[in-house]
Amino acid sequence: MTTSTTSESSAAAPLFDLQALVVAVRRRRRLWSFMALLGLLVGAAVAVLMPPPPTAVTKVLVAHQADQPNDPGTLIRTDVALLQTTRIASNALQSLNSTEKPEDFMQDYGGIGLTNNLLQINVTGDSDAEAVARAKALAEAFVANHVKQIQAAAKAEAKALLDQRDRMRDELAQVNKAIGDGPQDNSPEASANFESLFARRAELTSRIADFDQRAAEARTGTPQLIAGTQIVDAPRAVQHSLPKAAATNAAIGLALGLALGLALAAVGSVVADRPVLRRDFAANLGASVIAELPRRTGRLWQRRRIREARTRLTTSLARTVLGSAEPVSLLELGCARGTSVLALDLARALEPEGPVVIVDGLPGPQLAGRRPKPGDPTVVSGERAAAVSHQERRLGVGSVAPGTAWTDLQYLGTRTVLVVRAGHGSAAWLHTVARQLADQRIAVIGVVLIDPDPRDRTDGTLWDGLHTALRGQSERLARQNGTGLRRTERQPMWDARVPDSDQEAR
Repeated sequence: MTTSTTSESSAAAPLFDLQALVVAVRRRRRLWSFMALLGLLVGAAVAVLMPPPPTAVTKVLVAHQADQPNDPGTLIRTDVALLQTTRIASNALQSLNSTEKPEDFMQDYGGIGLTNNLLQINVTGDSDAEAVARAKALAEAFVANHVKQIQAAAKAEAKALLDQRDRMRDELAQVNKAIGDGPQDNSPEASANFESLFARRAELTSRIADFDQRAAEARTGTPQLIAGTQIVDAPRAVQHSLPKAAATNAAIGLALGLALGLALAAVGSVVADRPVLRRDFAANLGASVIAELPRRTGRLWQRRRIREARTRLTTSLARTVLGSAEPVSLLELGCARGTSVLALDLARALEPEGPVVIVDGLPGPQLAGRRPKPGDPTVVSGERAAAVSHQERRLGVGSVAPGTAWTDLQYLGTRTVLVVRAGHGSAAWLHTVARQLADQRIAVIGVVLIDPDPRDRTDGTLWDGLHTALRGQSERLARQNGTGLRRTERQPMWDARVPDSDQEAR
């Protein structure tokens, strides 16, 4: 006995089907299109309803004593951090004669290091004039603070050098005094010590001159740093363009909304696990996809093609019903209205061959609540279905949606055509439908796919299910008549209940 290809395909199935995901996301284009449109509108609304406050900008050239060509920007980042201090904020507010708290003022401005020595200051205010005045006061306060730091550093360095020089001068005075007193005796040791005093005096004289020069250089370098720190770009108000801001925010909102919509559609498709491809329906339901119909009427230039497809399907189903000795039913999943219309069309096509009665097993009023038109077939439901004459052809219409009374489906027909809307039921529920129909001994002739993906190129033909496929009718009838035709195709995994005679024959 050969192994089922269904189990083989299940074992070899990939954990992540990219093609099915792309199709599912494309089918949910309403979601991500709505999210993209919502993002665009929100972005534009933010620009209109929440315009930026009046802003002024200025640029300050900052000279550092420790400037190096290979500086990674540490010094300018320190200046940006110093700008956000209460000392500079207080000095700026004092020049503006403002009573605002420095902590609150610090929330209205910020600094950006453009280069190692160029600082940009952005300040907001209640008006353009106020923003410009604030920017000027803040820049001047920063420059004054920086200059003060440079001067303090230079003074501290010069003072340290001069203090060292003074200590050496005191020592030099002592050496000169010792030299003036002369040697204490004429011993060789006294003569050597006296000569070392002359060497020490020369060394101290040289070092004192060096400290004088370094102190002078420290004082000389300060004016260069002070002159190098200045406002190079006068404070000016930043012009705000509402159309440009609205367009920018709308583009950003569109991109973010589209990305969020695509992510939601992809995650929702993976979590829901709702098949949309022909091959998935054939594998999960154990029957081939025999026809496809759009869910809606379609555009004007597509209506003729849709009518032709519906006519071909009605004709094919009519031939199947006429050639079947058992009652046939239409069972829907997610398309009750389309199934009821299809049942009426099929009943009208069967009318020339004899009276047709539609047994309504739908939970809704699609058939029972409709107004009959002249020439429409008879529709019965409930207890009236048992009173239908055997001379009349029965066409059952039911549902396999969650909550279905499975044991009642066999009274609608022992052979059925599943009318399923793509992307409606999950893979687990499709397995449940196939298993329940097999338990009720209801053979699935085929699947009519409603609202298929127009770009789906997968194969919806099931090659290992002769007991459900149209091409297996002859073998099934022959097996029922006892002719014992040899079955060569593989058995699907859910065909678990077979007569013992069939098991022995196999």
